[in-house]
Amino acid sequence: MTDPASGQDRQGAVFLERQSYRRRRLMDAARLLPMLGGVLFALPLLWPVASPGPDAVDTGQTVPMSTAIVYIFLAWSGLIASVALFGFSTRHWTVSDTPRGPGRQ
Repeated sequence: MTDPASGQDRQGAVFLERQSYRRRRLMDAARLLPMLGGVLFALPLLWPVASPGPDAVDTGQTVPMSTAIVYIFLAWSGLIASVALFGFSTRHWTVSDTPRGPGRQ
């Protein structure tokens, strides 16, 4: 059974309200975005490149530099958009999550 006044059930387990739990998970996901950005920006390093030298044969499996630059720009734009989305939604949940006492309205 749950005691709503203390925020604990009778076994002693503490639970969080749904909104604050979602806000915290969203903030945790936002903290992982720099690592995702690092992986996305390092991914072109794994793409095949032409071997330098006079006797190098182009097998047609290399990635053009223009494609790599477009990829980096799109990854960068996607990271900016996701950070903005995380920021707006976290700010929205923080405003709706603040306690309103008798003096706050």
